[in-house]
Amino acid sequence: MSEVPDLATQIRAIEPVDSREATSIDATLEHLRWPGDPFDESLNDHHLTASAFVLSSRGVILHLHRRLHIWVQPGGHIDDGEGPEDAAVRETLEETGLEAIHTEPPTLFHVDVHPGPRGHTHYDLRYVLLARPLDPTPPPGESPEVHWFDFDAAMLQGEATMVSALRKLELASTQWRMRD
Repeated sequence: MSEVPDLATQIRAIEPVDSREATSIDATLEHLRWPGDPFDESLNDHHLTASAFVLSSRGVILHLHRRLHIWVQPGGHIDDGEGPEDAAVRETLEETGLEAIHTEPPTLFHVDVHPGPRGHTHYDLRYVLLARPLDPTPPPGESPEVHWFDFDAAMLQGEATMVSALRKLELASTQWRMRD
């Protein structure tokens, strides 16, 4: 898989925000060396996923995960033949109804390894996306609980393991031009 070496380079370039992320970076780099496709959720119960910290002038988007019942950024599994950057955009649209774009250049911002549904382990690649400050319109079948949060509220509402990443994101957010 040609994109794996480039992905490893992007992951190595991340300055970990805390020891959890440092451990997640090491584990993800190790997972990339496993045989087979690291994105394939049917290959084994450990696979890469992609998610997005979606920013606008209204703050950051979080949604109440349907199965886990926690407030997190949009994201999910990477489809066959799809790269993680594209999956982050697709999952954002599917879960929030918002059309979002990557920063220029695309920013792999954070990595987190955590338990997923059905006993799987997710190696989550977290990108920064930019969206217009529109109200989210999640489609039927997705969580209707999708909201913009300012950073203080997001750190209070979001999953506790995201707080360090959200704090880092708040500090970095001034470098990206928000969409109108």
